[in-house]
Amino acid sequence: MEILVTTGYIIVCILLFSLAIAIHEAGHLIAALLLGLRVERFSIGFGAALWKKKIRGVEYRISAIPFGGYVMIPDLDPEGTKALEGGAEEAKAPREKLPPWKEIVVAFAGPAMNVVLAFVLAVILSLAPGAKFGELPPVVGEVVADGPAAKAGIVVGDRVLSVGGRAVHTWSGIVVELQLAGGKETLFEIERNGEKVSALVTPVRDSLTGGWFMFAKSITDEAASRPAWMASKGFFAQLRDDSSQIFRILRGLVTPKEMAATGKALGGPVFIAEQIYSQVRNDFWDGIGFLRFLNVNLAVLNLLPIPVLDGGIILFALIALLTRRRVPQAVVDWSTKIFMILLLALMGLLVLRDSARSWRIHTYDHKSATDKSQLVETLVGEDGGKEAAK
Repeated sequence: MEILVTTGYIIVCILLFSLAIAIHEAGHLIAALLLGLRVERFSIGFGAALWKKKIRGVEYRISAIPFGGYVMIPDLDPEGTKALEGGAEEAKAPREKLPPWKEIVVAFAGPAMNVVLAFVLAVILSLAPGAKFGELPPVVGEVVADGPAAKAGIVVGDRVLSVGGRAVHTWSGIVVELQLAGGKETLFEIERNGEKVSALVTPVRDSLTGGWFMFAKSITDEAASRPAWMASKGFFAQLRDDSSQIFRILRGLVTPKEMAATGKALGGPVFIAEQIYSQVRNDFWDGIGFLRFLNVNLAVLNLLPIPVLDGGIILFALIALLTRRRVPQAVVDWSTKIFMILLLALMGLLVLRDSARSWRIHTYDHKSATDKSQLVETLVGEDGGKEAAK
């Protein structure tokens, strides 16, 4: 029976993740068809087709590798995507020069549909009677003796105002800043008995999850079990929280002193799959909240001005609009191929790293745990450990 239940949850998770990909690619598809562009293929997933059917000249397919998807638009699609899917000969055929504004509309439509889906999910969550929201305040409720927080002089009742110069308003904000700081000594600005004091905290790394901890926790209430993406009930507040978390990570990736720690804190497809599964199994509405967060994530990341992403197409089209001269096609094709190789290499690295971390967690022998690992489990719990590992 447990096998059937687990299989059911896995199927639900695949469907939820596929929904995020399908809605993104559907945005490109709808915009292209409305603008009269020729569309060859609409695929959920990459690689060999598990199912395909041609309707009005468009081949619709579900492919073997589920983490991704694409729409093949000959007059817009860079050479790299066709080469990846085995259509290199077709890719070399001349393509019609579309008006730049059409390229922008088609490229922008994908992320826009992710935002629309995220908004719909946020509204559903705000109205769902079973959905639970809440956030822990940045107030210290417990400090472990001899831990980094205790050594820094932090005591029960302290309200953390900022970590590393970044203002924090929730306990999850502290957790995020600790991950981006890595093992570096970090300045905490604290309010204590109406006065502002400072503390220097050097977090320690847990070998099991790879997360950084200061061995303190917030005051306990019902919000303690709420994931970071279920902090606010209002639907606009949900989207605001999602985008602020994503932009904070992006800032970390371009901030020299935070780049290394931020890169190590990133999660890939395996982490996303595990999060969807664990959240859906723990609380279905938490899983829907993570799907909402994932859609905002996809929208923001795809709009980055990087070749192979939608933002790259928009960038090249904007250059054409502003200069009235197109970027040479050879530059577009080669830059797309190079960044596609880099993206695939990054995804491969994240898969290997997340898989290794997942293996450590699932083969963890609780009976022979060290005192530190036991403290981590006690202080942050299973969900908190995964949050810290992001």
